[in-house]
Amino acid sequence: MKKSISLFLFLLMTAALVSSRSQTSAPSSQSLALPSERHLRNIKQLSFGGQNAEAYFSGDGRQLIFQSQRDGRECDQIYTMNADGSNVKMVSTGMGRTTCSYFFPHKKRILYSSTHMGSTACPPRPDYSHGYVWPIYSSYDIFTARPDGSDLKRLTTTPGYDAEATISTDGRNIVFTSMRDGDLDVYMMDANGKHVKRLTTELGYDGGAFFSADGRKIVYRAYHPKTPAEISRYKQKLAENLIEPTVFEIWVMNADGSNKRQVTNLGVASFAPYFFPDARRIIFASNLNDPGGRNFDLYVVNADGTGLERITYNDTFDGFPMFSPDGKKLVFASNRNARVRGETNVFIADWVE
Repeated sequence: MKKSISLFLFLLMTAALVSSRSQTSAPSSQSLALPSERHLRNIKQLSFGGQNAEAYFSGDGRQLIFQSQRDGRECDQIYTMNADGSNVKMVSTGMGRTTCSYFFPHKKRILYSSTHMGSTACPPRPDYSHGYVWPIYSSYDIFTARPDGSDLKRLTTTPGYDAEATISTDGRNIVFTSMRDGDLDVYMMDANGKHVKRLTTELGYDGGAFFSADGRKIVYRAYHPKTPAEISRYKQKLAENLIEPTVFEIWVMNADGSNKRQVTNLGVASFAPYFFPDARRIIFASNLNDPGGRNFDLYVVNADGTGLERITYNDTFDGFPMFSPDGKKLVFASNRNARVRGETNVFIADWVE
């Protein structure tokens, strides 16, 4: 979002097109809350300045790992911090572009993707003059490291894009997106990078996958072109290592790739799905209620597609939600309370049923 192909670049573009408020000091939780956001209480801002997104909890709920463009860097790197926003540390190499970070169980290692094996410089951004696109950087590979960033190990060596990786709560399996077979599909591999298995085969983009807490299900976002014109355009952009992120739906499948089923049918850009701890509901971000398609809010839906409910009503961006392991906290990224136009920060809130 993570992402290269993650929504993080999408975030940077849309954030620059919406309004932001000025803030010169740390805000109170009251100033961050909107009356209609009844499921969120005691909202706290954890980062201040730069571009910060895709913050994900450690297994004990005490730490967060996230990607950030800050300190004068041209593209994002991976950082960790305590769940109260303290003790921020960069844990990636500082080279290339990084995305999609995650903790292994018990915080034994961390997981993220990086382009630094292709070049230590930031990869170039695509030409947006003909419309908004995501770049699919072929130099992305998946790495693990110790929590302090040391002992870096490369898990993927196949040519082409490998990113958007997350790990099951038992630490055995990693789910990720790859172009190794010519299309953007979801794959699973052992935690050491062995025994890779392709889970999706439909033409189109499948990615941004997360396991349910029990490891039995996977939730992901997908775009499957249907008409000849859609198929032709998708293939054309893919040949250029690009994708147009205009329509994504939320999907669920069993962890072995069976029983795929579409959860949403909204016809807009819905992304960053994450299961509730009991896997009965899914929280995700969508531009459903913005005719211009630029403002994203958080929504909840039952896993069978019923019961859609809007969660945030901020007039800028809200996205990348994740529950703490006990389901009591929600972390997300937002443009709310930005000090400067387009700034994105990490927020945490108590979840209220």
